Amino acid sequence: MSARILVVDDDPAVAEVVARYLERDGHRVECVGDGAEALRRALSNPPDLLVLGLMLPKMDGLQVCRKLRERWPVPVIMLTALGEEIDRVVGLETGADDYIAKPFSPRELALRVQSVLRRARGASVPAGTGVLRDGALVVDVGAHEVRLGGEQIMLTAREFDLLAHLMRNPRQVFSRSTLLNQVWGWSFGDSSTVTVHVRRLREKIEPDPTAPRRIVTVWGVGYRYEPLAPP
Repeated sequence: MSARILVVDDDPAVAEVVARYLERDGHRVECVGDGAEALRRALSNPPDLLVLGLMLPKMDGLQVCRKLRERWPVPVIMLTALGEEIDRVVGLETGADDYIAKPFSPRELALRVQSVLRRARGASVPAGTGVLRDGALVVDVGAHEVRLGGEQIMLTAREFDLLAHLMRNPRQVFSRSTLLNQVWGWSFGDSSTVTVHVRRLREKIEPDPTAPRRIVTVWGVGYRYEPLAPP
């Protein structure tokens, strides 16, 4: 699964190690040391994926991710500081598809890259194609496209997979750890990842994200999808 990847980090040693491992997997890699240049390159010629550090000169990683998300749903894996949960949560809320904490195993990062690329290319969407419908909300699984009231909704690969999984299992309650396993494919990890993705989905598909009607919280258990349209 070869891809063109933009690695953005102000530490040349980190960027070099990441690039070497990704190139070993057959990817084409460009390295950039500041946020402004990374954004310029990503907008002028969108890569297949960004590996994006947070603390960057000229423009930090959160700003890069936010501005990129306004224009194009390029998958983003964010590099965060070890133990800084706020960095991870803010990064996910900004639109990152995944994160990995420094110091990290380059091989683990390479595996995360493959996982995000598979999802971005639709390879890990639940079995089958077809269309999922709930009133004005239409999810075309084969086309990897979501429309609400006829208007296309831009979702990241993880957001799409999460929505498709919930809609395929209406009224079934899933814990965050179960969703982390079934949608992300992780047997362990930070369950706040699920919380943030649910929040982002609500902001995109709910009329009032503060009082969600489709993706409902079951307190103390998890989340379920509640169809608005009759079956």
